[in-house]
Amino acid sequence: MSLESVKADLATRAPDLSVVVTSSSTATVEEAAATHGVEPDQIAKTLGVKVGSGSNARTVLVVMAGTKRLDNRLTKEALGGRPRFLNGEEVLALTSHPPGGVCPFGLPEPLPVYCDDSLRAFEQIIPAGGATNASVVLTPQRLAELTSATWVKVST
Repeated sequence: MSLESVKADLATRAPDLSVVVTSSSTATVEEAAATHGVEPDQIAKTLGVKVGSGSNARTVLVVMAGTKRLDNRLTKEALGGRPRFLNGEEVLALTSHPPGGVCPFGLPEPLPVYCDDSLRAFEQIIPAGGATNASVVLTPQRLAELTSATWVKVST
């Protein structure tokens, strides 16, 4: 169902974009880069993150270049709290996308999306498309526009 939700979302909001479904896995950054013939940082990984704690905690999606790592200090400064990664079950429940296919499209409910500055180094990026063998090719700016993302610096 997740792949279908991404296709439906893009058909409504960005009919010029399509989901590329491949016969090989794109579940990891390395697999996706090899499948699409690009460098690993062009793969835009989407992370489910809980920021803060207690009643101030909120869940967000952070999209960043494939080999970059979330920096705790930068994330706390940019998002207002210490980050905690969601586990696979939490991500699936929140996004409807399986680990390896998580993207900021086709979500059951809107979530705040943050795009890391690391994505701006590329003319085209490739986030997952709701399945472990699906992707979307677009510009970083278009990703930010479609998801109403805020640009931040949270990676090292």
